[in-house]
Amino acid sequence: MGRPGGLLLLPLLLAAPGGAGAGSCEPQASCEACVRSHPRCAWCEDPDFTRGGQAEASRCAPREALERAGCPPRAVVEPRGSVRVLEDEELGPGGGRGGPTQLRPQSIQLLLRPGEEQSFQVRFRRAQGHPVDLYYLMDLSYSMRDDLENVRKLGSDLLAALRNVTSSVRIGFGSFVDKTVLPYVSTVPSKLRNPCPERQEPCDPPAAFRHVLSLTADATEFAERVSRQRISGNLDAPEGGFDAIMQVAVCEERIGWRPVTRLLVFASDDTFHTAGDGKLGGIVVPSDTRCHLDASGVYTKSHLYDYPSVGHLAQVLSAANIQPIFAVTGPTVPVYQELSRLIPKSVVGELREDSSNVVQLIADAYNSLSSTVELQHSSLPRISLSYESHCGGPPGPPRPHGGLCTGVRVNQEVTFTVRVQAGVCLGSPQRVGLRVLGFTEELSLELGTLCGCSCTHHQPQAHLCHGGTLLCGVCRCLGGRRGRRCECEGAAAEAAGGCWPPNSTGPPCSGRGQCVCGACECPPGLSGTLCQCDNSSCERHEGLPCGGPQRGECVCGTCRCHEGFGGSGCGCPLGRGGCLHGGRECSGHGRCVCGSCVCQPGYVGPFCARCPSCRTPCQRLRDCADCSAFGLGPLRGNCSRACAHVTTRVLPAPPPDPHAWCREKTEDGRVLLVLIEGGGGEDEDEDREVTLTVWVEEAGAEGTAGLVAGLVAGTVALGLLVLGLYRIATEVYDRREFRRFQRERQHARWNENNPLFRSATTTTVNPSYRPG
Repeated sequence: MGRPGGLLLLPLLLAAPGGAGAGSCEPQASCEACVRSHPRCAWCEDPDFTRGGQAEASRCAPREALERAGCPPRAVVEPRGSVRVLEDEELGPGGGRGGPTQLRPQSIQLLLRPGEEQSFQVRFRRAQGHPVDLYYLMDLSYSMRDDLENVRKLGSDLLAALRNVTSSVRIGFGSFVDKTVLPYVSTVPSKLRNPCPERQEPCDPPAAFRHVLSLTADATEFAERVSRQRISGNLDAPEGGFDAIMQVAVCEERIGWRPVTRLLVFASDDTFHTAGDGKLGGIVVPSDTRCHLDASGVYTKSHLYDYPSVGHLAQVLSAANIQPIFAVTGPTVPVYQELSRLIPKSVVGELREDSSNVVQLIADAYNSLSSTVELQHSSLPRISLSYESHCGGPPGPPRPHGGLCTGVRVNQEVTFTVRVQAGVCLGSPQRVGLRVLGFTEELSLELGTLCGCSCTHHQPQAHLCHGGTLLCGVCRCLGGRRGRRCECEGAAAEAAGGCWPPNSTGPPCSGRGQCVCGACECPPGLSGTLCQCDNSSCERHEGLPCGGPQRGECVCGTCRCHEGFGGSGCGCPLGRGGCLHGGRECSGHGRCVCGSCVCQPGYVGPFCARCPSCRTPCQRLRDCADCSAFGLGPLRGNCSRACAHVTTRVLPAPPPDPHAWCREKTEDGRVLLVLIEGGGGEDEDEDREVTLTVWVEEAGAEGTAGLVAGLVAGTVALGLLVLGLYRIATEVYDRREFRRFQRERQHARWNENNPLFRSATTTTVNPSYRPG
């Protein structure tokens, strides 16, 4: 008998925030549609769950809502995802894959329900002595002529520096200038053979990329091959380095890359051309990401394909697991720093004008790259991954594109929490690879989605369904039969039964439901034999009908409140426990209405305990202290009645700690020090028994008046003294100046000629003048 009432409550549970999916779990017609609609949705497969005209779609709701509505827990179908580790080899130097194991686990199988999040942890421990392949790509334009000599001596020093951190190192060499078309280089035949400004200086023809030496551990061969290289030249300032980087990344066999740490040193003293710059030379076809090196190692299709874009280059370098080191001169460092932000696991170092610091620069860059652990994944549509990094301190904020730890030392272990979520059903299983940039190890993630229901009630030709199929508690009727149990056949059965009120010609089921076998089937949110009751139209409290399932339930448009709640919307708690403070209702200064205090005028606070405009206890009890202790004050004629609750004690000596006492001034100017004991607080009853200890501060008042008079007299005397001193100083100064004037006057000699004097009179003779 309790189940139909529970079904009336089901729409409220669906709308309740937090506990019922925050309104996102909507009724669905089938178990599969229910499971796919929202991760909180579950399905009740109990055949007897829907009664009283409820539609089968009401079987879809959060688990707690279904159980409250009467569905047995064992009949709730709620698929949940899982994480299964398939391969989990221990971290250490002796891995089973031919090298140290730095990433754990190695393979995981994930089953995801759409919208549901699953998480697992990935551990990484940086191993010591990981093998390194380093390819040195150098700009051989004419401005780099002073750098080439130092690079010829680079091989042995570079190998020695890298062998300090790993025993297996190989180095290679290549060069670049620019595309061999105008306006990048001069196409005059003589200039193509020798592009240098000075014809006597031997130069190599320009090339977009020339592969010189494959990766080798022989420093002597490196020095010998690089010593044969000569400088070249071009016309414009930006270089064609992007073409060269692309060929180094895609020509893995020609370069000789191993599945180890791959470093690409890019040395240049100028900026770079990028996608779109090829239009200047009539080249518009994008780079095809293929290797185009001839037998001599020269890139032969530079005149056909445009420069790659930054995004394209970053994608190719990441796929090839190559970490670029941009060794550039000072003026171009800011440009390459911006480029480095767009290319994963890259670093920029400032190169001296003659490349003399290149070995130290590469060693520092390698240490920086190897101490940065960045976990990333290959892309897969409709799958979202986020990472939380645990690098030894507090965990970092979740990052959508990868986990990052910096400053990781050798043999230090870091952990990443990976969260995976599928937006939709994937169909066939998918694979995602997770790897630390710069390292070859990879975590294989096999993903599958749970989009079906494993129901126990699956019975063809079920007797309960009159020959139909029972699937997940719902009868699927055959042969034109209808009804919850396929109990009627044909359309004639709809005319019988109670789908209309008496003497009504309107639509069946109030126009809201469907008449099946003479009974109304109501959609979710409606109930009643004729679907006449709207179970969501009741008055709302805090946005929920009838205040939510904890306060009441909506029955045919009217709230039926639970015990302890009242009001039209069940928003009024009937208990007074929330209004009690100090054992009294609203501190005695208000009344309890719907569980909250309504305060008297002047009183504020949740319990009406404060009165900012009221007199303080000291002000209120001052006159009682004065009349009961000294027989003075405005209450002296009525002290016994007005202060009957006050017991007064006069202190014969000054109090030891007067700062803890009230200090109140009486009408006749005396100062009373009062200590209140036993009551008199702001939220206390004024008639509660109070004990006052009083001491009058008369002498203190006289002392205060004397102090004020002394301060005034002292201020006046000080002002007069300052004026007198100023007048004396002025008089002394004036007398000294007058005596000096008298001395100068006595020594003045007015009868001598002034050698600086020039007469202002000028005599001019008119040559034409003839006296008469």
